Amino acid sequence: MDDLDLLKKDWKKQEANLPHLTYEEIYKMIWKKSSSIVKWIFLISILEFLLGAVLNIFLADEEYWQQMEQYNLTEFTVLVYVLSYLITFYFIFRFYKNYRNINATDSAKKLMKNILKTRKTVKHYIAFILISTGVVFLITIFLMLRNHAVTTTSTQNMEFDATQWLIFIGGTLLVLGILLGVVWLIYRVIYGILLRRLYKNYKELKRLEVE
Repeated sequence: MDDLDLLKKDWKKQEANLPHLTYEEIYKMIWKKSSSIVKWIFLISILEFLLGAVLNIFLADEEYWQQMEQYNLTEFTVLVYVLSYLITFYFIFRFYKNYRNINATDSAKKLMKNILKTRKTVKHYIAFILISTGVVFLITIFLMLRNHAVTTTSTQNMEFDATQWLIFIGGTLLVLGILLGVVWLIYRVIYGILLRRLYKNYKELKRLEVE
């Protein structure tokens, strides 16, 4: 008997001594891990909302609102705050529903479906953050330029030529790209780890169903 046969024989002995988990035991382990991950997604979304609300309260001081008034952006800013809070509340509610659904799951197929639904909700939430950030940024720049042009007298008016406009537009898009990149990276770190773990649970469940 060569060394390879001896190793195989030794491995079989070790496998015989290892505890063998049943289907139900493995399912319960994956269910508990998935429930914990979705719970963390829900809690993080709440903490994120509270942090954003606190920052808005401290940053939106009297001087800030005076600047908004100067550029005629007060109504637009209030509208952005209201819509942002409403949509964020909607996603927080969705995260809560996903957590409740996973806790009430009684089969591997339903758990797999709820895992995919949770991942989809998180991806939609991140997409909303990125798109809304970009849209609000561009609209704010446009309104500031328009209102500045309206309030500026003819003697103060400085029109851009084609080159200056290209530089301005290029610089604006560069700043926007950096801003969205930073936002995407933050959300990638915050939610990406949890989503990868959740998808790993999904693959384990799928393999369990096949077996």
